[in-house]
Amino acid sequence: MATESIGKSELLTALGHDLVSGSLTDEALLARTDKTPPVDILPQANVVKIGGQSIIDRGRSAVFPLLDEIVENLPKHQMILGTGAGTRARHGYSVGIDLGVPTGVLSVLGTFVSMQNARMLHFLLAKHGIPFIEPIQFPQLPLYLAERRAVIFFGMPPYTFWHRNPKVGRIPPNRTDTGSYLVSEVFGTRAMIYVKDEDGLYTADPKKDKGAKLIPKITAKELVEMDLQDVVVEHAVLELMQNAEHRKTIQIINGLVPGNLTRALAGEPVGTIISAE
Repeated sequence: MATESIGKSELLTALGHDLVSGSLTDEALLARTDKTPPVDILPQANVVKIGGQSIIDRGRSAVFPLLDEIVENLPKHQMILGTGAGTRARHGYSVGIDLGVPTGVLSVLGTFVSMQNARMLHFLLAKHGIPFIEPIQFPQLPLYLAERRAVIFFGMPPYTFWHRNPKVGRIPPNRTDTGSYLVSEVFGTRAMIYVKDEDGLYTADPKKDKGAKLIPKITAKELVEMDLQDVVVEHAVLELMQNAEHRKTIQIINGLVPGNLTRALAGEPVGTIISAE
């Protein structure tokens, strides 16, 4: 046993030896783990997050044209389609908060609403062979994309009860924008596109403030420093972007405008582009 242990030890790199014997809170050691660049696992795929309240809650008039555009782009683009939770999740949050449940339980409620939306889009796209997948099926994601060109998943990250508490209040801070972003970051996808009901990021909510101005391009750091009261994407996404390895840009487009998704998939600077740097 001793000889076998020595043999295995000799196979370790210098970093491997230090990781085995050192502390994982040693910042100098942790910095060395960043020397090898991570692999882009799905560099041809595009994560497309479809807003719950902004698109799906609007029903047939908003959803059907967008689904038609998705189908039209299948021959040219691989898509990982994430769904938001929308108004029904907000109702669930309000009841849960009134009952006194913690953030982790509220996260479960939001997850199931996002899943309902994913299921609905899955059934509407079933005739095109586009499958619905849950987190446990993500190892099969490359096969689904190769065979069907697209998949649908629910955007909530699978933290459920293990969701971290927010700095203020009890609403889960990492919701469907964040879950979709993490898929793009982890798999090293080609693009991260958020399909909303606005032309992009504004200086204020354009539905409430007629003087709001569109911001076509900005960095995550600049946006955080602006400290806007209303931001079109979750703040957690902006935090994650500043430490990103793969997903250093995101794009926000208006899905109610025909052709916007096609243009974004083609790499055109439609809407707003937020970058890490």
